[in-house]
Amino acid sequence: METDGFSASRLFNQGYSYTYDDVIFLPGYIDFPTDDVTLSTNLTRNIHLSIPCVSSPMDTVTETSMAVTMAALGGIGIVHYNNTVSQQSSIIRNAKSHRIPFVNDLIFASPNDSIHSIDEFGNSPVIFVTESGNKESKVLGFVTKSNWVKLSDKEARVCDYMNNLPVTLPSSYDFEDVAGYIASEKLEFVTLVNENDGEVVNVVTSDDLERMKSFPKLGLPSLGKDGKFLVGAAVGTRESDKERLEHLVKEGINALVIDSSQGNSLYQIDMIKYVKKTYPNLDVIGGNVVTMYQAENLIKQGVDGLRVGMGSGSICTTQEVCAVGRGQAAAVYKVSSIAAQHGVPVIADGGISNSGHIVKALSLGASTVMMGSFLAGSNEAPGTYVYQNGVRVKKYRGMGSLEAMTKGSDARYLGDTAKLKIAQGVVGSVADKGSVLKFVPYTMQAVKQGFQDLGASSLPSAHELLRSGTLRLEVRTGAAQVEGGVHGLVGYEKKYF
Repeated sequence: METDGFSASRLFNQGYSYTYDDVIFLPGYIDFPTDDVTLSTNLTRNIHLSIPCVSSPMDTVTETSMAVTMAALGGIGIVHYNNTVSQQSSIIRNAKSHRIPFVNDLIFASPNDSIHSIDEFGNSPVIFVTESGNKESKVLGFVTKSNWVKLSDKEARVCDYMNNLPVTLPSSYDFEDVAGYIASEKLEFVTLVNENDGEVVNVVTSDDLERMKSFPKLGLPSLGKDGKFLVGAAVGTRESDKERLEHLVKEGINALVIDSSQGNSLYQIDMIKYVKKTYPNLDVIGGNVVTMYQAENLIKQGVDGLRVGMGSGSICTTQEVCAVGRGQAAAVYKVSSIAAQHGVPVIADGGISNSGHIVKALSLGASTVMMGSFLAGSNEAPGTYVYQNGVRVKKYRGMGSLEAMTKGSDARYLGDTAKLKIAQGVVGSVADKGSVLKFVPYTMQAVKQGFQDLGASSLPSAHELLRSGTLRLEVRTGAAQVEGGVHGLVGYEKKYF
């Protein structure tokens, strides 16, 4: 009997290691509009998200700004640990203190400093004056860029011409509250401060209000029971990470990722046991894994989520260097098949470069996708923009690159005690993508259209189509992959929104 395509069970049990581009879904039956598709999902057993998006714990992807923006959009950011304990704790503390969807640069000076150039303001309209010249000390006043420009003596100390304390609002105010106050009082900017210690957290300008109007409307943010943004953090499996974790828990992390390129190890299992015993209310995400055998070992220890992927990231060379890993489509399907039997959500980590890959990852059983290069290069990613051959870019590096390893990420690859360091990643750059506040909502709309074509109105319905065999797949030849993309043109400009 003639049939269309294969079921996932048949396709992924033939001994081939398929990745996202290797497979294509066949269309289903549409009986609902695109706007009826819901992408709400679970990150872990106990953490619910409005969108299935997670930013990767990489030092060129997730720090305060990315964590804040991802939570505001309904996803979550996982803060990297390629830094000191105090630095990681500070990032989490800052992110948890926000309720608006962006973080502006904060510039500080001491009373005896002089401002010699307008460049010292950066992108901020104001420089705050504190007792010691850093954000941890008491705010004494401020200097606006417009007032400094009018200043005749640029060598004067800021204490001689600074304004008194700026207008402040509690950092717990959401964007609508802050926007309403700026508009009603006709202010150029307003300062947000932590209610507990008065520390300056953010500054919101009238220009920010105009900029936000150009972005898609925000959906439901990711909030904890305390009303604060959900923020996750990563740690390794060393003894020192237990002390690090103690500080992160005090800062209020909502989820913990135990970070390893190969998670099926004695070290990770011991760490999972420790966390579960010491912090029983903290959701733990184990990994990385790509096989059912690996997944079962971590599920037995009580993990609340599994991170899937080994060597599929754009800057990862694990498969090339170590000859170990798995095609990401096969890995996601196989691990999610066993994880679903235990109610453990799967995070598809790596290999995401377009909305179609997200559709494939979620339809193959993942509950969320973790993204690195897809978010790198955005305004919210750490680092500064530079120009390469006329293109505005930001640095993006693998945590297995030698450059990242020198800061401590070699523990992720169980190589921190090795005499010789072997790289499993590279350092590169990613073109300027603009703001996550713009391209993630458009990407989610594209994912909704993909789900509609499949005949799935939600992630659970897509997973049911997968398990029942209703969802049909085929393998694409090289020629089919070429045909499925832009081809036959002398030149073109590719814009998705």
